[in-house]
Amino acid sequence: MTTPTLRPLAAVHLREALTAAADGHAPAALAALMHIDAESWQAIEHRMATLGTTVLDALAVAARSGGTE
Repeated sequence: MTTPTLRPLAAVHLREALTAAADGHAPAALAALMHIDAESWQAIEHRMATLGTTVLDALAVAARSGGTE
């Protein structure tokens, strides 16, 4: 099984989503996540699982900590 590819633009969108969550802007976080393509989503989920977490958990931590954790 090959590891899905995380496209650079998807990584930018994920970073934007985490930054928006940290800033308390949930609609902007959701909008950024909606721009991520399906293969990149698989790659993100794979990497998060490797770290023992999920995208939802990462967003929650960013929102709770203001991005400082």
